[in-house]
Amino acid sequence: MSDPSDTSPSLVTAVTELSLAIGQLLRRLRAESNSDELTWSQTVALSRLEKAGPMTTADLARAESVKPQSMGATLAELERERLVERRPHPTDGRQVLFALTAEGIEARRKRSAAKQEWLLTAMAELDPDEQQTLISAAALIKRLGESDARRG
Repeated sequence: MSDPSDTSPSLVTAVTELSLAIGQLLRRLRAESNSDELTWSQTVALSRLEKAGPMTTADLARAESVKPQSMGATLAELERERLVERRPHPTDGRQVLFALTAEGIEARRKRSAAKQEWLLTAMAELDPDEQQTLISAAALIKRLGESDARRG
């Protein structure tokens, strides 16, 4: 692992700029896709349930690195909004699974479509060279996100 004190000023500036740009893009994507005004916690819980399928409160809390009580409150609100429902656990009668309802699936679909539509429109405003640069950068940004750089 390299010594952070050996990092060049230009790399430090690039890291700062990249962090700010990614943050700004994420905020814009959230704003464009949040017509139903879900909280960030609710959005993340719906996304996790969409990808992983039905989960217990504890498993969902662990997956999102939050306290089970916090996840319980999030799921209770999503249940009131009819975006998730309780299901019996197939092997443990003491546990309950939470799963997306048809309304929850539709809410996720609409949010994804809104994000994609905004991003497609924004990218279409770039010239072809800029589009290609952004496409190439996406692969690098993904690699950064998957990096274990802190672990050495």
